[in-house]
This record gives sequence, structure tokens and C-alpha cells, in this order.
Amino acid sequence: MKQPWYHRFRQTLAREARWLTPGLGVKRWLLVILLGTTLVGLGFGVLLVDIYRSALDTWWLPIVAVLSLSFLERPLRALIFGGVGLGLILLGTWGLNRTLLRPFVRPGRPILDAVSAYRRRDRGPRVVVIGGGTGLSALLRGLKAYSNNITAIVTVADDGGSSGELRRSMGVLPPGDIRNCLAALSDDEELLTQLFQYRFGSAAGVGGHSLGNLLITALAEITGSFEQGVAESGRVLAIRGQVLPSTLHDVRLVADVVDESEQSVLVKGESEIPKVRGRIRRVWLEPNNPLAYPPALQAILAAELIVIGPGSLFTSILPNLLVHDLTAAILSSRAVKLYVCNVANEPGETDGFRCEDYVRVLQQHVGENLFDLVLCNNQFSARLPDGVEWVKFDPQMSGIYVADLADEQQGWRHDSAKLARTIMDLFYERTGPLNRQSSEE
Repeated sequence: MKQPWYHRFRQTLAREARWLTPGLGVKRWLLVILLGTTLVGLGFGVLLVDIYRSALDTWWLPIVAVLSLSFLERPLRALIFGGVGLGLILLGTWGLNRTLLRPFVRPGRPILDAVSAYRRRDRGPRVVVIGGGTGLSALLRGLKAYSNNITAIVTVADDGGSSGELRRSMGVLPPGDIRNCLAALSDDEELLTQLFQYRFGSAAGVGGHSLGNLLITALAEITGSFEQGVAESGRVLAIRGQVLPSTLHDVRLVADVVDESEQSVLVKGESEIPKVRGRIRRVWLEPNNPLAYPPALQAILAAELIVIGPGSLFTSILPNLLVHDLTAAILSSRAVKLYVCNVANEPGETDGFRCEDYVRVLQQHVGENLFDLVLCNNQFSARLPDGVEWVKFDPQMSGIYVADLADEQQGWRHDSAKLARTIMDLFYERTGPLNRQSSEE
């Protein structure tokens, strides 16, 4: 049944009145427009008074009198003219905004919602996320709904697959993890992002490379630097935030692994470490003390929230923290610092690890406790692939916060929305103070 016109009018008025919501930055400009229009109207009013007086002895005096509503009381005339004028101002402003913003708003999404969401994210906290791999991408995909001020600091120790081939043949830093983060932070993860992530087949003549890797490499060649090529790629994808390498040095990850025969084996190369079945005792970078990328240090020192992880402990998280300048900056930062433990252990790297084992390994390599809080998953109902096991935790562990963070479809991974919401709730202390411990399991 069709609603009466006055109900529809009231709903429309209530919807459009949301433009006056505090924080949108609209009211101040409406006041400027109103002030300017008032001054223009005042000028026209002076002119009309002069015309009215000059028409006192002419035949068109009655016409002027009717148009100026001189037969009504002055307060009523002011109210009528002012109301009509204000309505025309609002209508013109509304129509102009719709016309100007139409190219930038998704079809079916109200302009007000787009503006409100942008303003909310623009005032979001300065967040630095450190890591690599699919875990970092999942976290960024969720965090971008809360802030535009995100910096992802990514390892450049990758030497496998397309990234490793480009590293060896072109002499560039590996773009793979950076490409994934750029795609995750993209404002529109649809066709353009899918194109950026598209991987050619080995028979296509480009060695199975992804288009994004090739684009970043090409832009690095064009601009003359890898970091500028990454920045230009971010502009192409209209990302929310920025993606930075942890260092610009050509570093290699090396591991000391105790294999199944209890022999110590030296393994060189990030992609080779998981292939050696055994227990990883220690990892380090060669060269041993690379300098951090200065903008990454600046982002850490200016951050309000630093999130380390999730991601492969030895091959994604530690290669960043082994850049000593980065670790020193984290320790010096006044930001809230969280470590996000993996949902499931990674075969060949962290078999049998519990949450406290992840923290222990990080402290052994860094020599300091970097975190205010450790975030761990407590939902173990999803089905895992063969050979993959949950990361369990000790409820008596100091500084731990547990929550349902697992993806319902891919239980071995974090759910982007759940993880980001939990982190932001903790940051704003919606779930209690940051030193809260939980014994749920």
C-alpha cells in the first residue's frame, strides 16, 4: 500500500536532515553560503527599495506592490521571503553536490553515506600494521573500514615465486607481499584490484608473474626507485593509507634449523626454510644490520596503534623486527601495541606451537617485550585441512585477550571484520582496559 504523501515527505525530510549531523563538515559551509546569499540579497533589497520609491507616481506601482507582498505585515513578508530563499539555497546546494559527487559514489549508495563514512575514516586513528603474507592482507581489509590513516610495513625478504624471480632477474625488491597489501587497502576491491592480482599462466610467456608484480616493477623502473613505484601503484588503486617496505636493502633470511635427525642445518632463503622439516631455532638477516626505511620509522613514531601480525612467525613477522631500527622505534613509540597470534600453526614452521610459544620466540629474537596485549583466537569449531592444527593458549598467560577471530569458511585464517572490530574495540577500550585478561576457552 502506497504511503500518504506527508509520510513520504517526512521520511525524505528526516533523511536529508542527516546532512546536518555533527562532524560531516557541511554546516559551516552552509553558513558561509547563507551569509553570502544574505549580503547579495541585502544589495538587491537596497536596489528594490529605490525602484519601489521611484514607482510611486507610475502606472506599474500596483505590480511592484503585489510582487513585494506589501499588503502583508513586514514580519510575515520577511518570513516568507526568507523561507523561500533558504529552501532554494538548500535545494541548489543539494543538487550541486549530487552532480559533483556522482562520479565518485558507487551506484545504489547514497551520497550522504559515502561522505559520512569518508569523514569518519579520515578522523580514524593512525595505525601501523607490521608483517607480511595473507594474514596482514586480511587485517588491512578489515581495518580500512575504520581509518584512512593506515601504514602497512612489509617484509622484503621474500625470495620465492614471482617475487623471487623478479628479484633475481630485475634486481628489484620482492613486490609480492606489498602487492597483496595494496590490493587489500584498495578503495574498490572489484575489477581493478582483481586485475592487479591477476596471475598469468606459465605458458603466457611472462613466467607466471602476477600483473601487480609486473606493474610495481615497471613503475620502479620508470620512477627510478622501488619505493616511488609502490607509491604510484597505490595511487592507481586509490588505496586508503600507504604501504612501505621495512628496509630498502637487499636482505636474505637465514635460519638455523634442527632437522629430524637432530642435526643443525643452515638454510638460506625465506622460501627454503619451510621445506626443511624440523625445528627452527633462530633466524637472522644477511646483511645483519640493515637500515630501516625512514618513512617507516616516522610512521611508527607517529602512530596511535601498532599491530604486529598476523602472519608466518619466522618468515613474515620476524624479518621486519630483525631490522633493529624498526624495533627500536616500536619500543620508543607511545602507541598502543598489540600482537595478533595466528589462528592455526603453519606446517613446517610452527608445528605444535601455542600462543605463548609465539610470544617467547619473538622475545628471544628481539630481546624485549614489544606488546601491551596479545590477541588470540578462542573459536575452534571450524574444520581444518589435514596437517593443520589450532593455536591454543594458556588462559593464565599474562597480557592475553581472547575472542572469536576465526573465519567461518576458512577456519585456519582470521576473519577480517571480526579481527578489525576486536582490535578497534580494544583500542577504544569498549571491551574493558587493555590489561584485561580473559580465561575463556
